Amino acid sequence: MTISVVVADDQMMLRESFAVLLDTQPDMEVAGEASDGVEAVRLVIERRPHVALMDIRMPNMDGLEATRRIVAAGLDTKVLMLTTFDDDEYVHAAIRAGAAGYLLKDSSAYQLANAIRMTLSGGAVLAPSVTRRLMDDFARKAAPSTVRDSRLSALTDREVGVLCLIAQGMSNLEIAAELVIAEQTVKTHVSRILTKLGLRDRTQAVVLAYEVGLVVPRR
Repeated sequence: MTISVVVADDQMMLRESFAVLLDTQPDMEVAGEASDGVEAVRLVIERRPHVALMDIRMPNMDGLEATRRIVAAGLDTKVLMLTTFDDDEYVHAAIRAGAAGYLLKDSSAYQLANAIRMTLSGGAVLAPSVTRRLMDDFARKAAPSTVRDSRLSALTDREVGVLCLIAQGMSNLEIAAELVIAEQTVKTHVSRILTKLGLRDRTQAVVLAYEVGLVVPRR
């Protein structure tokens, strides 16, 4: 399978560099380039790429609004934010807008390509520095409790266990090995968890797991 990607960034040199880098990947192709959010939304709707690589600050329409419009259109395209801004406000806004991941532009070529693959496969992609602060923030806000959060009431005990492992960053294969079940069974559990909790992807599942105190950051 070839992963099609739309690259949206208002800086031509960066945009073209990302495009060249992705075109060198054996399993990727660039479906189009956009210099602002308006063009990004148009390209995504027209070409239906698997992943949209989205900058945050762009003229005419920023990446956050573009992401909201792509998600609202009900497209299968996953949005991966790629930005220089290692800022909590932007991270929270991106997740609320429906971004499947948040990566910084100082990431390596390997990290970028792998993040795109993970985003397409439903993995949770957050820059390490972002993950640390995000989870610390949830840990500070969470009230200690032995009572299951009401948002998890729809889940079975097995699904709660799978959610815990997702929040620890495990892949479906790793969860299958941990629970000694088939990988396809894990995929079914993950799908049901997302449906029951009204979540779009694993990134939102990870955030919710920490937010409700199901798991806490390791110190």
